[in-house]
Amino acid sequence: MVTRREVRERRRLRSRRLRAVLAGGLVLGIGVAATLAAWNDSEYGSASFTAGRFDIVGAIDGTTFSSHATAGTAATLNFQLAPTAMAPGNSTYALFSVKTANPSVAGTLQLTAGTPGGTGLATYLTYGVRTIAGTTCNSTTYAAGTAVVADGSALTANGSGAQAVTANGGASVNYCFAVTLPLTAPNAAQGLTMTQTWQFLGTSS
Repeated sequence: MVTRREVRERRRLRSRRLRAVLAGGLVLGIGVAATLAAWNDSEYGSASFTAGRFDIVGAIDGTTFSSHATAGTAATLNFQLAPTAMAPGNSTYALFSVKTANPSVAGTLQLTAGTPGGTGLATYLTYGVRTIAGTTCNSTTYAAGTAVVADGSALTANGSGAQAVTANGGASVNYCFAVTLPLTAPNAAQGLTMTQTWQFLGTSS
């Protein structure tokens, strides 16, 4: 016959075994969770770059643009009054238009004068340069333009300030040159010659 004490002892043993099984299950559960592979994901960004270019071209007629990259390939300006017929009091005008090539980034232009050549006429000549709205360069449009080189300047004078030039040949900057042999030119100026080259230095913006 089983006593109450034995019954209680058997119940106590079963309870211990159950707790041990549950504890083992908890340990087993943790072990399973620890072996699961971690999920991951990635995002990527990339970029490619190509350098732009800056290139300017010029035209003496405001229409036919081409490159005149060196003094040796300078375009010959078409002065209204032939430079071989200058007399005291005469002024003659010539157009030179500059724009960016296509493609090209935008930039600025700076006019600089070279050293005059010839036999000395540059000593007596003066000049001025203005930017004008269109491509007709004469005394009327010159008077309405914006000064780049002040009237009456020596042939060695550079332009003041810089002129903006738009990207991709969008718009040209039209320069109107006015060269004058003053009324005060002496007889010694007769028969002399002069050559001059102007540079339009373009800088990308």
